[in-house]
Amino acid sequence: MSKTNPIIAITGSSGAGTTTVKLAMQQIYRRNGFKAIEVEGDSFHKYDRKGMLVALKKATEEGRNLSHFGPEGNEFHMLSDLFKQYKEKGTGRTRKYLHNETEAKPYNQAPGTFSPFENIEEGSDLLVY
Repeated sequence: MSKTNPIIAITGSSGAGTTTVKLAMQQIYRRNGFKAIEVEGDSFHKYDRKGMLVALKKATEEGRNLSHFGPEGNEFHMLSDLFKQYKEKGTGRTRKYLHNETEAKPYNQAPGTFSPFENIEEGSDLLVY
């Protein structure tokens, strides 16, 4: 499988069942011995929690809409670069959105921020977004 560096994208809003699909996929990887790199969609949001509040206020004042679902709220070029690098070489850089204290603690950061970018571990079989 790793010869072609496949990428699987699973998308959906909160409550759409993406976590259920993710857990089922993890069982499939384990049973089949696949080493999967998992990248969450919010890893490529443009704004951290505080920054999004500021950007939303500004957008509202200007009569614009802003959400995490459009280009104004995301770093789609960075996500595209990750997909391209992974497909071509099985490498790339990603970060994590740290939702809560548990996720933020290992990075010594506040919840609602992003971890530093890190290189994807080599030798994976697929990337799941």
